[in-house]
Amino acid sequence: MKYNVHEDIIQAWTLPGDYYSDEQTYQQGKESYFAKSWQFIGDIGLAKVPGQVFPFEFMPGLIEEPMVLTRDTNDKLHLISNVCTHRGMVVCEGAGNERFLRCRDHGRRFGLYGKFQHMPEFENVCDFPSDSDHLKGFPLEKWGPLLFTSLGSTLPFSEVFAPMLERLNWLPLSEFRHDPVNSRDYLVRSHWALYVDNYLEGFHIPFIHASLNEVLSYDDYHTELFEHGNLQLAESKGDEGVFDIPTSSPDYGKKISAYYYWFFPNMMFNFYPWGLSINVVKPLGIGLTKVSFIRYVWDESKISVGAGAELDRVEREDEQVVELVHKGLKSRVYTQGRFSPRREIGTHQFHRLLANRL
Repeated sequence: MKYNVHEDIIQAWTLPGDYYSDEQTYQQGKESYFAKSWQFIGDIGLAKVPGQVFPFEFMPGLIEEPMVLTRDTNDKLHLISNVCTHRGMVVCEGAGNERFLRCRDHGRRFGLYGKFQHMPEFENVCDFPSDSDHLKGFPLEKWGPLLFTSLGSTLPFSEVFAPMLERLNWLPLSEFRHDPVNSRDYLVRSHWALYVDNYLEGFHIPFIHASLNEVLSYDDYHTELFEHGNLQLAESKGDEGVFDIPTSSPDYGKKISAYYYWFFPNMMFNFYPWGLSINVVKPLGIGLTKVSFIRYVWDESKISVGAGAELDRVEREDEQVVELVHKGLKSRVYTQGRFSPRREIGTHQFHRLLANRL
């Protein structure tokens, strides 16, 4: 199915309701949106010491490509395929510490950097081993302690995320610590793109988020677009719960409560004075989405004030709205809507990217 969203927001119509219910479009989006995207893995704590291994899938429930993060004996991180080059068996079946990777199906062995080492009963095989017998490597990018990968993005990590990397280069990411106790997953019964639609506009804040609206200055809330995503800059009504911004920043002198960064298609980086909440939107089906809130704390003393003080409440409020929109879009009489030129420029950008990538 072909979709089109006008480039001029004052002339544009939203994606039609059937976009969110068409199974073929959803399946096509796996390759068009996600297969070449950069995705968050976790942090360097997953493989902290030499010999440590951590197996995972690229996007569980959507693109279940088996990968394994390793740290070799030279203390170097690698990200390699977790599929044996003999018969396709998963090589590493659990996190732990290893001297090498060995497939327990037929004993093929690999170094922690992915290179083939040994295979029993293969003495007389011609042209063996070859390059195809090594485990394939995947790109691995690091920002502070945070790790990212792609199945083969056509764009470098530094280019995609440049607006965020450059603007927030004053934040001491090396001091951010993972907070697993307050990190959590939410199941949202809606199409994944509806969750992103909702995130990308502050239009609903006065109507849905009473506690957040008391903190933020709605008149100053605005969105800045860049090629692969956007930033919603949230300024505070008061002086509490705001960043201590250095003079080198373009935001110096502003009372910033939060930097809400979104990168196509499904990653949000929400920076607060206490640290960072990475929100990853993970499609599990056309009407089911898992949203992971992964928290990294920098200054615990600031957790209870400002825009980042009640993340769970705000999420539950958003979740209810998104699920009701998913239900409403099934209406036989609804077709599509229009955009607010001031408040929905991020959502308009997202709809254009969705349509164009198909």
